Amino acid sequence: MTTNTDLDLAAIDAYLSAHLTGYSGPLEARKFAIGQSNPTYELLTPDRSYVLRRKPPGVLLKSAHAVDREFRVQSALADSPVPVPKMLALCEDETVIGSAFYVMEHLKGRVFLQPTLEGESNEVRSAILDEMNRVLAELHMVDIDAVGLSDYGPTGNYFERQISRWTKQYRASETSDIADMNALIEALTSAIPDDDGQRTLVHGDYRIDNLMFAADGTDCIGVLDWELSTIGHPYADLAAVIMQWQMPPGKEGRGLAGIDRDQLGLPSDADFVAQYCARRGLPGINNFGFYLAFNFFRMAGILQGVYKRALDGNASDPKRAQAFGAYVPVFAQHGLAALKQD
Repeated sequence: MTTNTDLDLAAIDAYLSAHLTGYSGPLEARKFAIGQSNPTYELLTPDRSYVLRRKPPGVLLKSAHAVDREFRVQSALADSPVPVPKMLALCEDETVIGSAFYVMEHLKGRVFLQPTLEGESNEVRSAILDEMNRVLAELHMVDIDAVGLSDYGPTGNYFERQISRWTKQYRASETSDIADMNALIEALTSAIPDDDGQRTLVHGDYRIDNLMFAADGTDCIGVLDWELSTIGHPYADLAAVIMQWQMPPGKEGRGLAGIDRDQLGLPSDADFVAQYCARRGLPGINNFGFYLAFNFFRMAGILQGVYKRALDGNASDPKRAQAFGAYVPVFAQHGLAALKQD
């Protein structure tokens, strides 16, 4: 976390003084290293701390960085079995600090950057990933009508809609011709399964480092980073977890490829999927390779967007964002390979 230099603290202090009950300055801010898409900050006052997420500055792709949607979905989930931070204030007036932002409670817990959960016992590793599985199943069992989210996403075939959307996003940020990405887009479009009627809330970027766990236990206390959330198909979220695990371990890949999971007390891909199905009362999942390929494709599109913002000078962490460009063809290759799986 670094000391902030790009926030108008006086403007934020004035806004929160007028709109947030119990707020009292003076105000300081520090920028979190996380949050490539929507810059995220810790706001510190003498009495308590908060978290602020904002749209990045500069020209943005249409429908991207929708902090108002993040605020809405987490507000809707406040009394659900899905743990989220308490939403405190939403500012859609871009004249205040130059872009829309929202403020939420600052949860205090543990975030694990990699699924290897280094330094933890096998028992704790197993419990944390089981909790990750449980929360995902709970997310997909939220009654979207009851929490007021039935209109949070369009009707129709989710994958058809998402592939079309991310293809447009990718083309809008394309910086070079990548043959495997072109092939993956074409193959995915031809392989979309028939709509099976499942329509649930989906997180869109469900992975271990977007969850916060209790400081002294294995309970999940917060699901974070809801920018890509919508109403869609639950298998997209489930396959996103497995996609991440198929990446190399370490700071960049943050996966489990080549790891002896039994030795570390970690579930296999098949076991994680089976646990999820058991929690939701599902007999199993056919054609899982398509859902994996879809996630590789979407992640390639996301990385391309981050890379393009780096080239344009709008990235939250320019040096790291520029490195993401090299991963776009890698994810495209993985997507093509996943399509060949059952």
